[in-house]
Amino acid sequence: MRQSPDISFVVVNYNGIHHTRELLNSMRCNLDSLPVEVIVVDNGSLVNEAELLSTEFPEHRFIRSEENLGFSGGNNLGIKASSGDYIMLLNNDTILPDSSVRELVKTLKSNPEIGVVSPKIHFMNPPGTIQYAGFTELTRITLRNRAIGYNEPDKGQHDIPSRTAYAHGAAMMIKREVIEKAGLMPEIFFLYYEELDWCTKIRDIGYEIWYQPASLVIHKESQSVGQGSYIRSYYMTRNRLLYVLRNRKGFERVLAIIYQMTVSTPTGIIRSVMNGRFDLARAYLSGTIDIVTLRNKFLHTWK
Repeated sequence: MRQSPDISFVVVNYNGIHHTRELLNSMRCNLDSLPVEVIVVDNGSLVNEAELLSTEFPEHRFIRSEENLGFSGGNNLGIKASSGDYIMLLNNDTILPDSSVRELVKTLKSNPEIGVVSPKIHFMNPPGTIQYAGFTELTRITLRNRAIGYNEPDKGQHDIPSRTAYAHGAAMMIKREVIEKAGLMPEIFFLYYEELDWCTKIRDIGYEIWYQPASLVIHKESQSVGQGSYIRSYYMTRNRLLYVLRNRKGFERVLAIIYQMTVSTPTGIIRSVMNGRFDLARAYLSGTIDIVTLRNKFLHTWK
């Protein structure tokens, strides 16, 4: 008789079968003894990669969406199909090097006030280099923050579990009860800033976000969307403003919008033009303009 899962892993795949296969192989090696379920959402890939992967990994569940629902929409589709008490969202370009994910469950069980936890995250290359050891708060006006430990060789300097401002979207575990109270991940963002908005709401309803270095995940980083792509520049610009509209009030909101419109976006446009990237300049401009006509931008619902 199959044991009911403690952890439901949700992995969103978008034209990334090679990376998803590597992740699932790492799970097969390291999670065999744990009561888990793995749900892979093929999020509108050009080819039905869910069907291809299901023959290789019959122990897992595969869901095919014919359209790209975005990062949040794809994860929500998997969450709604899950049954575990703890839901682990994992980017498909990550690897589990061991079974230390169980430490995340221990963290969530240790305190009813902890709602979400992320592991330590290393870059794939160079090996042993930290990508995430917690996040600082976003500044109130400029919306700047930093990933603690970013690009540092891991020498154990960030090995103390601690509260953090935000979980990391590439690897985060959340209690089911928290989702039932806070709602699903906000789909209005589509790509980027959705986990920051979600964590902000989760904290607003009284839960804590934690970083647990006893658990480790390896991340290849931005395999599906390039760092210098139109899509990334557009959504980062639009969604930074969207976060402001949903999470800042009064004079703070006004100042933050003015800063984005007069400093952040123009700087990005000028830098792109100087580098001959007129496509990125258009992305910055379009992201700023499109926020005006975006419907439901003030509503804290998942749609």
